[in-house]
Amino acid sequence: MKKTIKMTIAPVLALGLAVSAVAARTKVVLEGSTTVLPIAQRAAEVFMDAHKDADLSVRGGGSGVGIASILDGSCDIADASRAIERSEIKEGKKHGKNILPTVIARDGIAVVVNPSNPVKGLTKEQIRDIYTGKYSNWSEVGGGDEKIVVVSRDSSSGTFVTFTNVVLKKREVRPDAILQASNQAVATTVAGTPGAVGYVGMGYLGPRLKTLSVDGVLPSRQTVHSRKYPVSRPLYMYTNGKPGGVVKQFLDFVRSKEGQKIVEEEGFVPLK
Repeated sequence: MKKTIKMTIAPVLALGLAVSAVAARTKVVLEGSTTVLPIAQRAAEVFMDAHKDADLSVRGGGSGVGIASILDGSCDIADASRAIERSEIKEGKKHGKNILPTVIARDGIAVVVNPSNPVKGLTKEQIRDIYTGKYSNWSEVGGGDEKIVVVSRDSSSGTFVTFTNVVLKKREVRPDAILQASNQAVATTVAGTPGAVGYVGMGYLGPRLKTLSVDGVLPSRQTVHSRKYPVSRPLYMYTNGKPGGVVKQFLDFVRSKEGQKIVEEEGFVPLK
């Protein structure tokens, strides 16, 4: 009888220790920009390998979604490909939140077309005229006689906000544009649609897309760093107040030499 009791206690004790270990792990939720998403996912994986007490969950949804989540307290880090707006800062302060930015990388918003398109570059004015409806055929901007299929991000996207502010001068996108919820969806649509044009973060470029120069400049590490490329931007991770604990450790890691190597490997521009 005594032997049976001893054998029963051992696995129960082991189970209790395992549950305690899981409970001790620090949960951190990241949410937001699909541009920042590949950086956040890779960085979280590497960070958790080195910090067994950390449990990082990474979600997309768009910059607007991430900032809304940090404001309502449902995430710990908001990934964003745009600067937080004054109205969002004001809304946060109304509820006792002090949203602070950490710049983790730089990016160029690349204008892309289907590889079959002979056009090599456009001016910002031509891109604006395409996206607002003045031009509907590639022959009007030096291409072949083919209908332009406009692909854009939706309004919750930080990429959409930056593109609208910098290129479209806050004018509305034409009503027949195909709106997509992520960089990946834009890239896939443009790659599979002759005549399509879209815009994505640099981490989503590849052989299935043709990148156009904008005002004679292609997006690259050098042209984004120098701001010579006209649609360049910082990428952010936002926190409520000054970060501490595992959140600070993770942000420090992303900005470290190892973290910035991940940024570069994912196709974006490191800070240095």
